[in-house]
Amino acid sequence: MILSFHNDCLHRDTWDPFQLNPIGAEKEKKRICFRILQNLVAVIVGLLVLVSGVMSKGSLLVLITLTSPVSLRNNVDKQFYTLMLMCVLVMPNLLMFLKSLWKCVFKSYVAPNPRTLGIMCGIESLVAVGTAILVLIVMPKLDILTNLCIPGGICILSAVFQIAFRLQTQSWMILYPICSLILVLSGYVLLAVDYYVRQSSYVPGQVQGSYIYVGIAIFASLLVSLNWWENPFQASTNIQEMLSELDTFRDAIYLFTSLIRIALTLGVYFLYNCLIVEADARINWDAFTKASKGTVEIGLGVFFLQAFCSAACHWFGVVACKIHSMTFAFALPVSLTGPATLILGMILFLTQAESLVPSSQATYLYIPSENFTIKTPFWTFCHELETLKDVNTTPVVMLEISYSICKTSLNNPNAMWPFSMLALEGVCMWLGLVSCTYYVWKIKVQRIERTSQLFVRRLYESAFIDLSMLLNTKMKAVLHEFMENCVIYLCATMWHETYDEMLKIMTSMFRLDRYRGDPKEEHKDCFDFECHIYVDDGFMLEKDTETKLVNSYVCDLIQVVMEVYRVFTNKEPDEVSIIETPYGGRLVIVMPEGNMLYIHIKDKQLIRNKKRWSQIMYLYYLLGWKGYNVKNPQKITRQNNPSRASLISLDGESYLLPSYDNDSKRRHISDDNTYIMALDGDTDFHPAALILLVDRLRMYDTVGAACGRIHPTGMGPMVWYQKFEYAVGHWLQKTAEHVFGSVLCSPGCFSLFRGSALMDDNVLKRYTTKATRASEYVQYDQGEDRWLCTLLLQQGWRVEYNAASDAFTNSPQEFKEFYNQRRRWGPSTLANTLDLLHSGKDTVKRNTSISILYILYQTFTVASSILGPASVTLMVAGAFQFVFGIEGTLSIIIAVVPPAVYMLICFVAKPNFQITIAAILSVIYAFLMTASFFSIIGDMVKQGTFITPTGLFLVSGAILYMVTAILHPQECTLIIYGLMYFICIPSGYLLLTIYSLVNMHIVSWGTRESNKAKEQKKHVGVVCNRDCRMCCWDVKIQVTQETENLVLQQIQQAVNPNTPAAKTEPEETKAESTHEVQDTDPFYEDTDYDEDDDDDDDYDYNDYDTLEPKEVVPESDWVEPVKKEFLKKLTYANLKRNLQEQIRYTLRNKNQEDLCEELVSILTDTLNEELRDKVGPEDVLNVSQLEELQYALNEAARRIVKSNRIENGAQRLERRVKRAIERTLVAPQVEKLSEDEHDFWNKLIERYLLPIQDDKAHLEEVTRELKSLRNKGVFLYFIINVLWIVATFFLQAIGTDVLSINIPKYYPNGSLAPDPLRVEPLSLMFLLSFAVLLIIQFLAMLYHRVYTLIHVVSYRSTEKDYKEKDEASNCAAI
Repeated sequence: MILSFHNDCLHRDTWDPFQLNPIGAEKEKKRICFRILQNLVAVIVGLLVLVSGVMSKGSLLVLITLTSPVSLRNNVDKQFYTLMLMCVLVMPNLLMFLKSLWKCVFKSYVAPNPRTLGIMCGIESLVAVGTAILVLIVMPKLDILTNLCIPGGICILSAVFQIAFRLQTQSWMILYPICSLILVLSGYVLLAVDYYVRQSSYVPGQVQGSYIYVGIAIFASLLVSLNWWENPFQASTNIQEMLSELDTFRDAIYLFTSLIRIALTLGVYFLYNCLIVEADARINWDAFTKASKGTVEIGLGVFFLQAFCSAACHWFGVVACKIHSMTFAFALPVSLTGPATLILGMILFLTQAESLVPSSQATYLYIPSENFTIKTPFWTFCHELETLKDVNTTPVVMLEISYSICKTSLNNPNAMWPFSMLALEGVCMWLGLVSCTYYVWKIKVQRIERTSQLFVRRLYESAFIDLSMLLNTKMKAVLHEFMENCVIYLCATMWHETYDEMLKIMTSMFRLDRYRGDPKEEHKDCFDFECHIYVDDGFMLEKDTETKLVNSYVCDLIQVVMEVYRVFTNKEPDEVSIIETPYGGRLVIVMPEGNMLYIHIKDKQLIRNKKRWSQIMYLYYLLGWKGYNVKNPQKITRQNNPSRASLISLDGESYLLPSYDNDSKRRHISDDNTYIMALDGDTDFHPAALILLVDRLRMYDTVGAACGRIHPTGMGPMVWYQKFEYAVGHWLQKTAEHVFGSVLCSPGCFSLFRGSALMDDNVLKRYTTKATRASEYVQYDQGEDRWLCTLLLQQGWRVEYNAASDAFTNSPQEFKEFYNQRRRWGPSTLANTLDLLHSGKDTVKRNTSISILYILYQTFTVASSILGPASVTLMVAGAFQFVFGIEGTLSIIIAVVPPAVYMLICFVAKPNFQITIAAILSVIYAFLMTASFFSIIGDMVKQGTFITPTGLFLVSGAILYMVTAILHPQECTLIIYGLMYFICIPSGYLLLTIYSLVNMHIVSWGTRESNKAKEQKKHVGVVCNRDCRMCCWDVKIQVTQETENLVLQQIQQAVNPNTPAAKTEPEETKAESTHEVQDTDPFYEDTDYDEDDDDDDDYDYNDYDTLEPKEVVPESDWVEPVKKEFLKKLTYANLKRNLQEQIRYTLRNKNQEDLCEELVSILTDTLNEELRDKVGPEDVLNVSQLEELQYALNEAARRIVKSNRIENGAQRLERRVKRAIERTLVAPQVEKLSEDEHDFWNKLIERYLLPIQDDKAHLEEVTRELKSLRNKGVFLYFIINVLWIVATFFLQAIGTDVLSINIPKYYPNGSLAPDPLRVEPLSLMFLLSFAVLLIIQFLAMLYHRVYTLIHVVSYRSTEKDYKEKDEASNCAAI
């Protein structure tokens, strides 16, 4: 039997060493543009944090200064400014209330524990009272410089807790909080001394009883410092139970506490200003209406500036943390906010204050005392400021800032040196804050870390923006340096892929293998992976002999694996296992870096066919059987006698360890961190795309699946249409779903699923349901990926979209294939969406990502899609009006005729004829839409304005799509295909909808269908092939090239017995000759052992001869041809190259370059000496030759290592070299499936995956039900769309004069046209609805773009940096 493989590049001859590298096989490098982008974004974000923080702090100080009792404003203005100051304190609490209310109403509400609620309300009440007293009562009594310094003391309680709980990672770091406490207390002492000097030296402008307010300020600061009490407690081990409980109902807690804080802030405000303050300064409700226009503008302007800048500073600070710029974009600018505000204020004072007093006065002013002289340059300036309060041209803000500065010791009539105490107080407070929050400078966070993991409280304190952001940063984030490991199973399903398509997915998997590296080594992204490929319909029966062999698709796949392996390593695959299974067969290949590749070949006679059943197959295998097996090792008996390295002992019993390294690692990995990467057989992706999806599932526990940006590839008009269609779908629709709720469909070609989500109730179990009813055939089998996502959503899991995770997949290039693909997708999409809407109430209760508003949004989109055919028909009618000048009613009648006729054709004709008619109509419609496009432009030019319903729709749509494309710089060129998309709208939304609905009863896929029931294998190397008939005898004579070579060798031996004969066929592999490979786990052989490991130093390969021989595995017909293909690695020519590359790879990173090259050279010479005169360059070595060669190479390696006199690790190095030689010479192994796994597959197939064999009666019944469902669906669509068209028709018939909406018409120059625009109410309603939908999606896209940029920048700052390999090491003499 002969297996037909491509011989283009599967096996290189000595005279044909050239190869064709697949695109993307080269090593990834950090692109310079991304490095520049990362640094640029970090600088911009840091500057925005600093600027917004300074503006927030400065505007608050200005507002406080305007409310001062000794300011130059009148009482009416002061009361208005005090009201604005109170609103500043209320704003963040109001935002917190709205955010908590949204989450409690539309997400989930958990009733809080009354005890915890009481404690939190008590603490928040004290904080609210302290904040209100400090900001509304105390700070207006002080000067602006003191107000800038005094809030620094609110870190005092945090410093005390740090000292008490010993939260430092190193003992000497306790000096930081101790210094902070000393500095803050020193600042308070300096503050008291400063005000004592002011009172005693008669500095003007001081409020009576300043000592009282200083004491109140210190007390209020202590109350405010309670705001961040959770931070040290979370970092310590105290009250962890309460804090963990608090996290479960934090939203409900904040819902109550935010209202309490608002109420207490209002209470302090009204209590002080209505009862405590002097009578003339109390609130006069009529005064608010008497405030001047300038006062209102200044007050509202400063308030909105402060509120906006506070929110912006907090948000940009979060961004800085998420993009891994904690030091330079967060800690540094936030810490410098106070000094920067002081510097800015002083610059303004020194540069602008002089303009307030234009007349120059004497420096020294004498008063009527003979012995007292005022010596200060500010006395005259400050004295003149009082005369400017009524001058309208004076800048109010600058005047009040200057006057407040004049209340400090700078205006001391005796001397200016007391001002140094205020300056020293500010330095102490600032250094106290920095030393208290020293941990912020050392925080290490994961990519896109959740805000709740970065900060203790959800929002900020607007009155102390810089202090709140530093003190709010979690201390325990410093210890959060290690990510939990995860296992990713890449599962690709193949169904009749071409060679080039297989090349894409295989190249992607080998790229990931190179990115991950050796699975025994830790990776910075903390993940391990396995690749699984499931080939549907992988076997065939040979026409003549009825022998079961792998078909041409599997042959192509084996060829692709070997070719890609050679491209990445310049050698053949090292370790290959061939296993017969109950579902067909399996190939196990160790990838270059040691990660595993499994190829599962399905026999459709043994197991159920198609993609959904392949998914069930690998989900049950990886999550069910394998997941249980690795966590519950199999108990074995002593008779099995395995090697010691594969055993563990529990309670005196022996258990078998998992076979491969990933299995043993998964024993310690939860199902939450087990991920399934669903792929198609033609998907092309880079490791970064996978890691970005892993980030989403790692960060958010409720995310059950995540998908990336799918790019269709190919050439031709159909691909151009799909490029823009996919772009718009991802740019606007998927982002809107992600932002407002959850993505409805995570495509099966590139999606990451969480293991625990798939294993949840009502997901995987229901996914195994066999379709029996008509609606189930449509929903279950026509769009399996969408149905799986629907099950996840209904179970409460969230599905997300990551725009930075790019994947490329082949798209239909032919019109027929495209229509058949969408014929499956259209009804399935509608069925699953209607199913989700039908269970909307239950889904909203169960799924926190889906709200009633989102259900309404999806209802609107479904209604829009149902009305799509009618809308396109009316669009075509409008095109008839524009192009041919036909009346409205007649144009509608003409536009309705083609779709009606096409629908009748779809009912009576065969699908191929339907597609042909659709193609013809599509071309006609394309010409009409092109003419309509230019006619609309001409009509706008003719009317002199684009402010018409059609013009606005066209222009606004074009602008929106242009802006969207610009915001996607890597994809902006796709906007070119927008015109193609526009002219194909009738085909895509009218004809395709009709074709999909009328052919709903056809449940075949329609793509990649194979017409070959049986394939006849090509006979490769056949010299003679004759069929002879003699009487009653039929004789088949076939002579192959191999037979001819064997005959020639026998003749040569008979003529000259002394001539060595080159053997072309390898002998049957004996069990004794391969026991080393079969009994040795490759993952543990290269481990670095300790120097004093005596057992390993005495290692000898001959020790394995004492083991019992393995039983001979019976082989099916398909095994031997596959095995022969992999045996070609053992030819003389290939062995030289493989040995050289294997030695270099084994000794990489061992600092033994000279020894490595010496080994390569001498071992190559040894190989040449052993084989030069014994075998030809293309001959495969037999078993005895391999044993002799291995012995010779081992001896040569031993001599080389010994001659180099390596001091440390000589024995380990020798073992490594011997292992490399063994891997080079190992033959592909035919192994037997374990009994447990064999039993698992039999039970799984029997329960869920038996081939479907429905009887004729059942098939006829299903066909009748499908046609009945088709008729109902078509009728519903028909009625709804006809009603819409009829309504529009009658509105046109009645005329715009009778029933229309008049809209003023403006020319481009702004002048009003005499005749208004008359628009039908129905058309206007549709246009407005569509416009609102587009605007909502556009806003969601803007939001999503920002967070995508954050994720990309954070990834680029942490991605793996490939080290360039020395090119000289690749050169070797062959």
